[in-house]
Amino acid sequence: MSDIRHIGVVGGGAWGTALACLARRAGRRVTLWSRDPAIASAIARDRANPVYLPGQTIEAGIEAAARLDELAACDAVLLVCPAQAVREVAARLTGDAPVVICAKGIEARSGRLMPEVLDEVLPGRPMAMLSGPSFAEEVVRGLPTAVSIATVDEELGRVLAGSLAAGVFRPYWTNDVLGVALGGAVKNVLAIAAGIVEGRGLGYNAAAALITRGFAEMARLGQAMGAQLETLTGLSGLGDIVLTCHGPLSRNRSLGLALGKGASLADYMSGRRQVVEGEATAPAVLARAHRLGIEMPICAAVDAILHREASLDEAIRALLARPLRREGK
Repeated sequence: MSDIRHIGVVGGGAWGTALACLARRAGRRVTLWSRDPAIASAIARDRANPVYLPGQTIEAGIEAAARLDELAACDAVLLVCPAQAVREVAARLTGDAPVVICAKGIEARSGRLMPEVLDEVLPGRPMAMLSGPSFAEEVVRGLPTAVSIATVDEELGRVLAGSLAAGVFRPYWTNDVLGVALGGAVKNVLAIAAGIVEGRGLGYNAAAALITRGFAEMARLGQAMGAQLETLTGLSGLGDIVLTCHGPLSRNRSLGLALGKGASLADYMSGRRQVVEGEATAPAVLARAHRLGIEMPICAAVDAILHREASLDEAIRALLARPLRREGK
């Protein structure tokens, strides 16, 4: 593939809108489909997404698709729906253009990473995974951002990176699809833990320890699954952990912050349209780790708090009471 001129975007949420803006800035024709036609129309007609990016001006020239099959003629399709909807939405895609997964998570019912889901639904179709430290609002505002694009076909990675690179947006390509997918999933669980630490007032020391030991959990699992350590220490792993655990725009961190201050999961989620991917990912990542004999105590504590009615203080005490061990284990 020598060039990508027409990009389809599946999803009218904050990240889908931001990627559509990037593609337009890079000089590409962009067609966006949203499950809510009103959102796609507002983006195309009014240059606004008042539901997911209120107050932000959207790039001009984005076209709205009334039907998903209108994206069949695109040179590449960015799949920007919630992780738990990837299977259902991907099954409706037509055409043979490369699909770039832009969802971070693990499918709850199967325990599969997003590329594994796409391989099942669209076997043989060219695929890539885009992930990294990237708040949608900052991307729309044109602030500097760097991400990873992973694909087995290195030439496809180069072309995709070039098709999205616009000004201060820098995509780096890699062939480690598994590592990029795993980093984007696990960091959401760790961000909930980071929010709990902050909401509970446990201090900066605890926050730093949480990120460091959380990364160790990600690295153990990733290497057991065959991911490259350099990927996990890169943008889509450690980079995304740093952003999501500290950035105030992180939905996962915000959930943890609310839990740390005493809110319940049900109260926090009530009336919210945006998905908090770490909530569904926590049990799925633990199931994957269990099959490989990998310990992930921080992720296990988050899952216990979210889904097993564990007390925050008891979960924290249990983590601090774990046997001492040599670092690196």
